[in-house]
Amino acid sequence: MAHDGADITTSPHLPDLTTLTAAAAGVVAGLVAEAREALRERVTREGRVSAALVESHQHAAHALSWLTTYGEALTQMHAWAGRLTEAGSFGEMEGLLLQIGFGEYLAQIAGGIPMSQGEMARLSDLGLGWVPEGAAATLIANGNSPLARARLVALMRENHGRATFGATGLDDDLEMIRDQFRRYAEDRVVPNAHDWHLKDELIPMEIIAELAELGVFGLTIPEEFGGLGLSKASMVVVSEELSRGYIGVGSLGTRSEIAAELILCGGTPEQKAQWLPRLASGEILPTAVFTEPNTGSDLGSLRTRAARVGDDWEITGNKTWITHAARTHVMTLLARTDPATTDYRGLSMFLAEKTPGTDAAPFPTPGMTGGEIEVLGYRGMKEYELGFDGFKVKGANLLGGVPGQGFKQLMQTFESARIQTAARAIGVAQSALETGMKYAEDRKQFGRSLIDFPRVADKLAMMAVEIMIARQLTYHSAWQKDHDKRCDLEAGMAKLLGARVAWAAADNALQIHGGNGFALEYQISRILCDARILNIFEGAAEIQAQVIARRLLDGAT
Repeated sequence: MAHDGADITTSPHLPDLTTLTAAAAGVVAGLVAEAREALRERVTREGRVSAALVESHQHAAHALSWLTTYGEALTQMHAWAGRLTEAGSFGEMEGLLLQIGFGEYLAQIAGGIPMSQGEMARLSDLGLGWVPEGAAATLIANGNSPLARARLVALMRENHGRATFGATGLDDDLEMIRDQFRRYAEDRVVPNAHDWHLKDELIPMEIIAELAELGVFGLTIPEEFGGLGLSKASMVVVSEELSRGYIGVGSLGTRSEIAAELILCGGTPEQKAQWLPRLASGEILPTAVFTEPNTGSDLGSLRTRAARVGDDWEITGNKTWITHAARTHVMTLLARTDPATTDYRGLSMFLAEKTPGTDAAPFPTPGMTGGEIEVLGYRGMKEYELGFDGFKVKGANLLGGVPGQGFKQLMQTFESARIQTAARAIGVAQSALETGMKYAEDRKQFGRSLIDFPRVADKLAMMAVEIMIARQLTYHSAWQKDHDKRCDLEAGMAKLLGARVAWAAADNALQIHGGNGFALEYQISRILCDARILNIFEGAAEIQAQVIARRLLDGAT
């Protein structure tokens, strides 16, 4: 089949690129709409979407989620190119990122989107077929060409040391924030992160104090409560750069972000006045205490119970996978206050105060015990199992002052939490790319640098492309949040794609290292372990795909 466009034997560049991407993005949007309606018809019973039918057609439902994620990703990449063009900053590198990204993702839509290493999402799963033509066919044939990938890597080598490969499209203020936190990460985090990981040590308190001084813990808390009152987009940039240094450092702010969001959305005026300034300053460190040993992602069925004793409460039950639990001051703790319920109704959120522990006595507060869970990566804050037996919480510390609101309050935080997790994934992926690229340039084999071999260079090119795609999807979800638009769908898609991109980047960067990548002394071994958790926490990839699918089938447009 003949295709319009550049002759890839002489040039990697496609003429009228943004015209092609606009047309192709529109075609994919049509496919997404057709797929959604086809699946909705399959899972509708008596005029309503049936949860049981969605469950029985789970592979197709998740294929819809991935197809929709790809469609939104391509839309946001095209929008990014438009903004850069308008600003006069759409250059050669940006054009290559755009055409390679479109060429690859369109080809995957036509042939199969990888949901995991062994699972593909295909249009046939949704009862559809697609023979690309026109702009889509041109981009598939010529967008992700060997010449385009080679030229992109050549430009990346010329621009080594930049915060990102390709203009991000953010404004000058956000880029100033990026530069500040990139410098901090380079000076204080990167030289120490691998040692913290190998020794399985908590991130030093001096680092936490420095982050507090930089305003990390109060980044999005309103100024009236002692925070900086900045945007969710600023949170994304800070999380991205700190996680590029070490995911543990990038995740320290997550705890305060979740706690502050809970209090801002569901707290009483007194609770906001009491807790938010202390969270913002870093005077107190919070931890989220939600998950239980036998419930996992099914938070609605948790069994930890809170019984009223006079004006106060006593907590009894077990929690697991609690991050940074030992040396924190307050737990946002979800427990069942209505014993007659067995689902999300009857759950309440508490601001449960505790005494920070030491190495000798990690959990000194009466009524509370805990033990460390040894983990592959993400070690800088440590993970714990917790037990509560008559653990006392003041009556004034019931979030919102009304029982039974806990699950609703928690749901209100998921948008910000997933945007933040997507940002952390981008940072880890960027770290993998930079680490892999440096090794490929320095390592000589057969008289040449590894980066001079096309398969190695191709890996680096695709890392850069997918990182930019995930980055634009994440920035879009943050923009939606900053403009008071519902963005649970966008945040979920950013997290879903970002986690896969981080794992692929880490795995490919380790492959570039060869046998050395398997050695603990090389940083890429840590980056791989850190990347793996991103597909699990804040909603495992399968749960995330299910949530996206239900939202789409229940009426999202």
